[in-house]
Amino acid sequence: MSNVYQATTSAPVNIACIKYWGKRNESLILPTNSSLSVTLSQDNLRSTTTARADPSFTTDRLWLNGKEDIIKPGGRLHTCITEMKRLRAEFEAANPDQPKIASFNVHICSFNNFPTAAGLASSASGFAALVYALSRLYVLPHSPEDLSLIARRGSGSACRSLFGGFVAWDMGSDDATGSDSKARQVAPESHWPEMEALICVVNDAKKGTSSTSGMQRTVVTSALLQHRISEVVPSRMAEIERAIADKRFGDFAEITMRDSNQFHAVALDTYPPIFYMNDVSRAIIAIITEYNRLSEQPKAAYTYDAGPNAVIYALTPNVREIAQLVLYYFPQAEKVFIGGKEVEAALPEGFNEAVAKRWEVGAVKGLIHTRVGDGPRVLSDRETLLNAQGTPKTIA
Repeated sequence: MSNVYQATTSAPVNIACIKYWGKRNESLILPTNSSLSVTLSQDNLRSTTTARADPSFTTDRLWLNGKEDIIKPGGRLHTCITEMKRLRAEFEAANPDQPKIASFNVHICSFNNFPTAAGLASSASGFAALVYALSRLYVLPHSPEDLSLIARRGSGSACRSLFGGFVAWDMGSDDATGSDSKARQVAPESHWPEMEALICVVNDAKKGTSSTSGMQRTVVTSALLQHRISEVVPSRMAEIERAIADKRFGDFAEITMRDSNQFHAVALDTYPPIFYMNDVSRAIIAIITEYNRLSEQPKAAYTYDAGPNAVIYALTPNVREIAQLVLYYFPQAEKVFIGGKEVEAALPEGFNEAVAKRWEVGAVKGLIHTRVGDGPRVLSDRETLLNAQGTPKTIA
């Protein structure tokens, strides 16, 4: 029986507090500014990927959520796979006793347990899982920082999903090769385990303007982006890293919300303008703003990526109260549980109910409660997504 060269891994979603928006080099995916994110638990949101190399495979193939995706020469998938094969070839040259599998074609199967391309960072977890699965298949000694250089070539924010906890993507200054534009762990998940997130799924459909095309328009047309790059982000990066180090949630929250606001202002400043948020998104902002008014320091932080879905960061003691508040304005068809206990709709004392209208069931399609989590995981062979023939298993 021939050897099976295969690895299955999972990688997490990350949601940025300091947003990445705009590239100074499209080919290398070099950002116009540094960014910082929180890695969310894979117990709730993850991409799982199996990569297999076999001499019988006639070409590289990839399936995403059961559907085959074409690997276009020179495209992002092709770039990541080619770079990982190059690293394996170098490894084999330095270790002659290792099996010669760098020349084999690969079959890759990936599955997201959440909506793809709906503003929930599916490309980040997907490319991180792809690169990590290939690194385990090829038994490479490279660090997460090294691998982040390749994941970045697939999707910029994917580089941050190669670490758990709180992660920065330093923009770097090497415009020729991008060798210093990589991810860096600011703090592990164990540093601030009380950090939790409540995700309000406003729309799980594919967004109208993709991040790639949106960024391209913004870089060309937005004057506000230039101010953001030069004047705003550098100081915010330093401030939020200090807030995380000191576990000052109030400062973390204010910086996160301000940066989300400015990102969407930049989208609006793009010509023609880009609208990622909708009326439900804006109602959630009003509700969280009023909630924070009731305390000396913010107890909740909203943030929105390129889509209408809200991510609300909060510390453990306040999450249930925030969920009660969200349910008051956005009732759910199914019961919501946090910590094993059902959440009932309620308003905090002193809350101004008139800040938003009460919506019908379905305005927020679902709530996902999660927390800060770890980086990529290696899974067992029992969890492979490929069958004996190297094509996708049926996923129940």
